[in-house]
Amino acid sequence: MVSADPPPDCQACPRLVGLRHELREQFPDWFNAPVPSFGSTDPKLLVVGLAPGMRGANRTGRPFTGDYAGDLLYETMLDFGFATGTYQARPDDGLELHEAMITNAVRCLPPQNKPTGPEIKTCRPYLIATLEANPGLRAVLALGRIAHETFLSALDLRRADFTFGHGARHDLGTRDLVLFDSYHCSRYNTNTGRLTTDMFRSVFTDIRQFLDGA
Repeated sequence: MVSADPPPDCQACPRLVGLRHELREQFPDWFNAPVPSFGSTDPKLLVVGLAPGMRGANRTGRPFTGDYAGDLLYETMLDFGFATGTYQARPDDGLELHEAMITNAVRCLPPQNKPTGPEIKTCRPYLIATLEANPGLRAVLALGRIAHETFLSALDLRRADFTFGHGARHDLGTRDLVLFDSYHCSRYNTNTGRLTTDMFRSVFTDIRQFLDGA
């Protein structure tokens, strides 16, 4: 059985391993390793991002911690009751997730934050293992098209049957899971207006209403 998280020195993707070794030399005090999932022991919501950010999760070792995307994500999760504490952009800030878990489609930092197709496929068994390890999951939030597509592939579902779109909800017909879509909460998307705070909160409103009624 595949572990839900890659080993700390995973060698599966040569390009990502090479970047990891370069950064370990430049920044020896950074995490610089595959980033494990973060969350509660019995989550109902799984948030799936793309990959660790260089100065975010790759530096801190916790998904979405240390960059702008995390500021928006954790603030929203706190407001909707999926987290308690205070987010201070570091893994020892005491923040706790409730009924929620955060992971990434690719667990290692890719150059220019752009994983290749083979790298996404190579890392998919860890997403599958995460699903299998958390049978109480009822909702999945895909942050961006790649997260949406790799999640569908993890369930052996046809992508053509579930079109990505911000605010979309997909009843998957398997494992009693519902997939929710959002544009990624990256600084680029918010700076360009592709994603606003209200748009992001609207998706979480739908998720909360679904879970509360489930």
